Amino acid sequence: MTSQELKSYVLSHREDDEAFYAYVDKVNERKDRVVYPPLNSLEELEKYPEVIEQMRQDSRHNFQQNELT
Repeated sequence: MTSQELKSYVLSHREDDEAFYAYVDKVNERKDRVVYPPLNSLEELEKYPEVIEQMRQDSRHNFQQNELT
């Protein structure tokens, strides 16, 4: 099962914990995965405009990928 198929399954079967953890494992294995340090407050979010922009771009990309499938 591809990551996208597993994500779709998890979203439609939210009670399936095993599938959720399998999806998280798959995400953690991705080589292009970026890990950001946790924020301690909402004010800190203002210090990370590039992070916010990257999240927006990733979200748009994921949405477009979902539209194609």
